Amino acid sequence: WESSDHEAEVFCVRVAPDTTLVAAGLANGHVKLFNAHTGKLSYTLSTSENTLPATCMRFRPVGAHSKTRNVLLTANADGRVQHWHVTSGKCLHTITEPDNQVFAVDYRPDGSRFATAGKDYTVRLYDEATKSKLADLKSGFGRKHSGHSNRVFTCKFHPTEPNVLLSAGWDNTIQIWDLRTEGAVRSIYGPHICGDSVDIHGSEVVSGSWRPTEQLQLWDLRSGELVANVPWTGSAQPCLLYAALFDPTGAYIAAGGTGANEVRLFKRSTLEAVGVARLDGGAYGVDFTPEADALAIATGHSAVRVVAVPRA
Repeated sequence: WESSDHEAEVFCVRVAPDTTLVAAGLANGHVKLFNAHTGKLSYTLSTSENTLPATCMRFRPVGAHSKTRNVLLTANADGRVQHWHVTSGKCLHTITEPDNQVFAVDYRPDGSRFATAGKDYTVRLYDEATKSKLADLKSGFGRKHSGHSNRVFTCKFHPTEPNVLLSAGWDNTIQIWDLRTEGAVRSIYGPHICGDSVDIHGSEVVSGSWRPTEQLQLWDLRSGELVANVPWTGSAQPCLLYAALFDPTGAYIAAGGTGANEVRLFKRSTLEAVGVARLDGGAYGVDFTPEADALAIATGHSAVRVVAVPRA
């Protein structure tokens, strides 16, 4: 289905853990939540008083430390990070990061921690229960790796190693952080990240770069070495990527962006494209359903599109 009655571009999209809702973050700060099966609008949240963009969202993992369900974590370019109870429309908590624009958030899989990142080069780690800040992950004296030297557009917890966090952005590095030492233990050099376009499955990292060539790449998490360039061919013009992620099984990779204005689905084992969704505008975000049978797309033509995932 496709919902296109929005008043602004859709910058980010997430599917709820129970697959009942699809959340869409808009350029005017609104977050709209749709019935995942019918596409009907269910709820609307307003994350910014200044109509600045909702830049990133995460549903709190099910079975997390709090019993409250349907909690959505939102980031806004005005520096606010908010917890929302979606079905009641209530904002449960607001954190304001002074002089920052927040472009990225992510939950640890157990829901006990969340991370934020953005304009000021710093990745921040918070405790979910108390909402207090636990660490600033950044460059400093005595650090083996330098941290970020430009804006950060994605942060991603490792799905099975709770003390590993990745972040990436405009400085052409992916930083791999050890939360026990609060330092970067390794850097991957090369990817130019402008959106929520880094993901981890097993010991591999996928990166989607905003550039015309070598935009989709696989990396070895342990060595930081390049595993493969995923070929992106056959488009009338290059596709510069804003979004990339593995499906929950790790068998497929979805990626999309601007230029060619398309989203492609790749088989991880062969790196061949097995599906393509062409759009009227760019693709700014993608997210699989937990069952990996559908993909939600945030588009630049003010629409959310949900497409079935073909299975080979």
